[in-house]
Amino acid sequence: MTWYDFWPPVRISLQVAALSSVIVLILGTAAAWWMARKRFKGKIVLETALMLPLVLPPTVVGFLLLVMLGRKSWIGQAVEWLFDAPVIFSWWAAVIAAVVVSFPLVYQTMKNGFAAVDPELENAGRASGANEWQVFRYITLPLAVHSVGTAFILGFARGLGEFGATLMIAGNIPGKTQTIPTAIYVAVDAGNTPMAWAWTAAIVAISFLMLLLTGRRGRAEDTRAGAKSRKQE
Repeated sequence: MTWYDFWPPVRISLQVAALSSVIVLILGTAAAWWMARKRFKGKIVLETALMLPLVLPPTVVGFLLLVMLGRKSWIGQAVEWLFDAPVIFSWWAAVIAAVVVSFPLVYQTMKNGFAAVDPELENAGRASGANEWQVFRYITLPLAVHSVGTAFILGFARGLGEFGATLMIAGNIPGKTQTIPTAIYVAVDAGNTPMAWAWTAAIVAISFLMLLLTGRRGRAEDTRAGAKSRKQE
């Protein structure tokens, strides 16, 4: 085992998880904020569809993405025409897979965060002349900032561990689309147990640190809330 063999999947996984977590945080926050404040016919159906990647097998998600983004689809053809390269079996395909599978976690976290914001504070902002964007930016989002951090970390961790959908649409190209989960699969299949253990230890360590950070943020928030409550008493 050499550093040259070990590092590329780790680097690619970190890059994919970092970018996908930023993208899915923006999308999940926007969707959660919009869904939390809108009432319309068919809302429950739309929300169920948004949560589907959480329960569907990753290979099913990957197959659907393959059909939607493949070279025979109009989306795939449009992307290939614009960038002179197909999206399938590219680094961007791994990012898309990570975004899709982590979206439900981010969406649900942000939805719960927005639901915890006191509506009276938002209404007070509107009564003072603030528009919806100003209310969101200066009142809702700051009050839900803990959920933003938690959603980002969960999205990062989920994207880091994505395997099935990534393998379906991004493949397993060493140095290009091979992430830690796909590298572990290949190493085990080839009987290269030391490399499989090394990559397993790396992804467990990274995931553990991310979840530990989430727990620390939660305890710090609870401590501040308790201190504020005692002051008010």
